[in-house]
Parts: sequence; structure tokens; C-alpha cells
Amino acid sequence: MEQRISLVTLGVADVARAKAFYEHLGWRGQEVEETVFIQAGGLAVVLWGRDKLADDAGIADSGTEGFGGMALAQNVRSREEVDEVIGTATKAGATVTKPARETFYGGYAGYFTDPDGHVWEIAWNPGFALADDGTLTVPDFSAMG
Repeated sequence: MEQRISLVTLGVADVARAKAFYEHLGWRGQEVEETVFIQAGGLAVVLWGRDKLADDAGIADSGTEGFGGMALAQNVRSREEVDEVIGTATKAGATVTKPARETFYGGYAGYFTDPDGHVWEIAWNPGFALADDGTLTVPDFSAMG
């Protein structure tokens, strides 16, 4: 199996509300048959009805309460950009779960949840350089230290 993720599908309670939230963050997508596809670098984020996603995966929907064991993350180019993104998300209706602060790895990060409870980390990490197009490449940790 190749080490690649092509799509991240977020099960949402209300596709229109989710689309409006992400558009407020500056993300643009295409809606096809009650499904929104957003190009996000080299992969796509998909907004799809939570009930439809659970049914498609053949699992019961346990609801949106509690932590689902996963966080999406966006690395940005500066501490200031972390604050800007979290501020924009808050204005769009996000709930800040951990305000931005210095991290154990020498960076700066904070967390919020979108209106459906999906956890997002916004981080600046000086050890993870971003290409001009925002692509992140994991550094060679064996060469460090």
C-alpha cells in the first residue's frame, strides 16, 4: 500500500452549514449531489452527511459527543498566522478548545473544533519547513541531533 492519503471525508450534520463554515475560512469547494469537494494541497477534504458516511462505511453512527481519536492539522508559516487562522475560525463559529501557546517542540499551536466537532490543530513548527505551495515534507529525524 502506498503511503498516501487522497481524501479526508468529514461526516457533517448539515452540509450547507459545514460548507458555509469552511468558506468563511477562505476554503472553496464544489458541491455535487449534497457532497462538497475542497482541493486542499495534494489531497481533498470532502464534506458529506454524517449519516451517509456511516452507512457507506457500514458502521453505526455514535454521534458527535466526545473525542473521536483524530485531529486534522494545518501547519502555517508563523506564530502570527496561527493566531490569524484560529481567529478567523472563531468568527466562523469554531470553538477554541486550546488557545495557541508555545509547544514542547519549540513551535506554537492551538486547537479548535468546527461546528460538527471535528478537531483542528493550527501549528507553526520550525522543524517542519513548508514549500511555497504549502506542502509539508517530514524531516529526516535520523539526521537530527
